[in-house]
Amino acid sequence: MTANQSFHGRTMATLSATGNPKVQSGFAPLVSEFIHVDFNDVDAISAHTNNTNVVAVMLEPIQGESGVIIPDENYLNQVQLICQENNWLFILDEVQTGIGRTGKLFAHEYNNLIPDVLTLAKGLGNGVPISTCLAKGKAAELFQPGSHGSTFGGNPLVCKTALSVLEVIEKDDILNNATQMGEYLVSNFKSKLANSTKVVEIRAKGLMLAIELNQDCSALLQKALDKKLLINITGQSIRLLPPLVISKAEANILINTVCELIDAL
Repeated sequence: MTANQSFHGRTMATLSATGNPKVQSGFAPLVSEFIHVDFNDVDAISAHTNNTNVVAVMLEPIQGESGVIIPDENYLNQVQLICQENNWLFILDEVQTGIGRTGKLFAHEYNNLIPDVLTLAKGLGNGVPISTCLAKGKAAELFQPGSHGSTFGGNPLVCKTALSVLEVIEKDDILNNATQMGEYLVSNFKSKLANSTKVVEIRAKGLMLAIELNQDCSALLQKALDKKLLINITGQSIRLLPPLVISKAEANILINTVCELIDAL
């Protein structure tokens, strides 16, 4: 079971798990039997407790691709409890939220829980390609030697890079910077855009931010690029994921440029 508007990858299985028909378009037939329910809706998951075909629930702690959608504070804890009561695996996809993006090494730390399975990538390699699937308990026993493999799996150079990334995050207090600069960005965006009739909501966790507007803003992608700024657009939301090492001076450039772009819409 996965969530609507989720994004889990582009292999056939993870694409099938993804709850977004637009992303899946052109890749049918997909892997069958995935159930998609609304994100941040505990009852939607509970409704399937009598379905004996359900074996796991996989979620993103925060939905990134759909516009930084942050669930209720206890949502993940409630879902984990349902999984435990029904002997389902509780899987978290932290490819985007993991490795300091939200101000903690893993976003699920905000909920003081540990999933059965955790997937990571992106920030773990700091630009070098690496992905991991971590498991504990019975989930760790599902794969036996020879049941799965990868040509470049366990590459020593890449693994050393990932280890160095983790060491730098700790040594340079990167998590604290992500927290502090995230708060700085949100505070300034809210202040500068307080009187804007175009802004619906500002959502953020650490350095994972979205500014939702009341109109299409797809044109801002190129306009931002013209100003040497990389942003992302999801529907009517501007999605911002600045570097975890962003400085206050760089944050001010980001704030001023994005606000100018919104004002000019």
